[in-house]
Amino acid sequence: MTARPFRFGINLLTAGPRSEWLDKARRAEDLGYDVILVPDHLGMPAPFPALVAAAEVTTRPRLGTLVLNAGFYRPALLAREVASTDQLVGGRLEVGLGAGYVREEFEAAELPFPGARERVDHLAHVTSELRRLLAADDHRPVPAQRPAPPMMLAGNGDRLLRLAARHADIVGLAGVSPDRTAGLGEAGQAALAQRIELVRTAAGERFAELELNLLIQAVALAGTGEPDLSLPRRFLPDLSDDELLQLPGVLHGSEQQIAETLHRYRETYGLTYFALTEPSMVDFAKVINYLR
Repeated sequence: MTARPFRFGINLLTAGPRSEWLDKARRAEDLGYDVILVPDHLGMPAPFPALVAAAEVTTRPRLGTLVLNAGFYRPALLAREVASTDQLVGGRLEVGLGAGYVREEFEAAELPFPGARERVDHLAHVTSELRRLLAADDHRPVPAQRPAPPMMLAGNGDRLLRLAARHADIVGLAGVSPDRTAGLGEAGQAALAQRIELVRTAAGERFAELELNLLIQAVALAGTGEPDLSLPRRFLPDLSDDELLQLPGVLHGSEQQIAETLHRYRETYGLTYFALTEPSMVDFAKVINYLR
């Protein structure tokens, strides 16, 4: 079986004036990124208008969300947003969804913060209804991509990844925690292997159809100083720097060494789509150039 080609997305986190946002989108395209992504957190750009603006000044990259907080949406309203945006960006939209995890954002939005099970249940409901509504012949507006734009479900928990394996086009792995039963040098890879095996088992025959995504939380090229571990530390505050450096989503070394790591991820786990965060945009572009 021929391996999928690599895809690289950049998650743009910071808001600013229109000119600054458009310049950033242009630069992402010029640097070789395949997907321009926007998260869904209060205090960051609103995803859909930001993607429509990015589409105005780019031609090649796809445009996606990494990821929408399903708890903020009801399916019929989200279907209208998705279909309208897909039309306005010329059929380049990819829809990423997650269960939501920041209690303070729910409270600021004056929404209840359900338990983890209820949040995943709501994500399942939004996912199935969104697909049904967008594919319906009588749904208006009509998305440019039929029956619907590609859909990613992303997270780390067992129930969420099983849901993604059965119903998504793209499975996103985010915040993979180390397996403390393995040695320091193997803990991250052991955990990644477990997550992939869970997805493989849940997906069954459709596993070969899935695109597998990994969120890269930090990148440090050799000779550029110590890696900024603030993002992975936010999710795993109890880990030491050495433990954080062993996480699958933390890449460090030369361009060649990082490229070899990504080739190993593809050959071993089937991971081909890697999403970077904005602070790593310029440095990681050197790895993209090395791979291409």
